Amino acid sequence: MVEGHAAVWRRSTKCEATSCVEVSDLGEQVGLRNSDHPETAIRFPVERWREFVAGVRAGEFDHSA
Repeated sequence: MVEGHAAVWRRSTKCEATSCVEVSDLGEQVGLRNSDHPETAIRFPVERWREFVAGVRAGEFDHSA
C-alpha cells in the first residue's frame, strides 16, 4: 500500500471515464492506483516504470485478437 496523503496523483489526459489509472512520483518509486479505489496502490522502482512506459510506447503490449 502507498501512503497517499502527501502524494500528488495524476491521470492521463485521455482518460474520460470516472475510473482511471493514476500515477504518482514517490521519489525513487512510482505509485499506481485505480481512481475508484484510491486507498489501495502499488509501487514500482522508477527504472521498472520507465521500462514499462517505453514498452507501451513501442507497442509491446498491443495484441490483435
